[in-house]
Amino acid sequence: MADLGNPKQTIEVIKQHQFAFQKKFGQNFLVDSHVLGKIVRAAQVTKEDVVLEIGPGIGTLTQYLAEAARQVVAVEIDGNLIPILKETLKEYHNVTVIHNDILKMDIKQLAKEYHEGKPLKVVANLPYYITTPIIMGLLESHAPVGQITVMVQKEVADRMQAEPGSKDYGALSLAVQYYAQVYLAANVPPNCFIPRPNVGSAVIRLDRHKQPPVKVKDEGLLFALIRASFNQRRKTLQNGLNNSPEIPYTKEQIGEAIKSLGLPAAVRGEALTLEQFGKLADYFGVFEGKEG
Repeated sequence: MADLGNPKQTIEVIKQHQFAFQKKFGQNFLVDSHVLGKIVRAAQVTKEDVVLEIGPGIGTLTQYLAEAARQVVAVEIDGNLIPILKETLKEYHNVTVIHNDILKMDIKQLAKEYHEGKPLKVVANLPYYITTPIIMGLLESHAPVGQITVMVQKEVADRMQAEPGSKDYGALSLAVQYYAQVYLAANVPPNCFIPRPNVGSAVIRLDRHKQPPVKVKDEGLLFALIRASFNQRRKTLQNGLNNSPEIPYTKEQIGEAIKSLGLPAAVRGEALTLEQFGKLADYFGVFEGKEG
């Protein structure tokens, strides 16, 4: 079986099938067996696991996952890759390839069909233009996914694990950390891919929290506050919230809520921890009670 982690083999497969990379799908194939091994180890894949792979490409990482997992369900959006995957994965009887857009699929149904409804492990070398919608879609939908191990742009990995006050800290950091524990497994340079991307990459693993680290009465309001705080990053928290059509409170009420946390009036959103955003969301419930 050709090891597609070897660049020569990958080039051969691409030539043989006259495959043309499509910019709209953000395709960069990983050609480094060392990094491929690292991804499978980081994902802690065992023979008990059913792995959902998003964007298998020509099947490089799929081969490595198939060796380690009980079953791999690989979802590929590009129809031109389906015949190639049939060829490169023909010796693996524990792989199912589905031609579909992961954002349109029911993960709960997949888990039911392939793993008796038990949580799947997601592993992916994601196209960078769609990283955030895919990860947030998996987390927010409360889909049966226990762990997500993904190759992302280095900058996105930095943002996911950023702490309050740092330049990378923002809405994505808070949203991801609300749902999962973030681990950086590896940094991956551009020369590990064909074609070579313009940016560095990183492998991160997100371990789903059983319970969010912060309990809030209204999750929707928490995320509305977070979005509004970072939409106008240079503004104070009070002005950012006051300017947002999503936040239905007066400037005075917002000021009162910030004061209740013991924070200065001129504080910016980037200084607040997830816990403080949670307290802010719960504090606003007081006003809703008055208005109701």
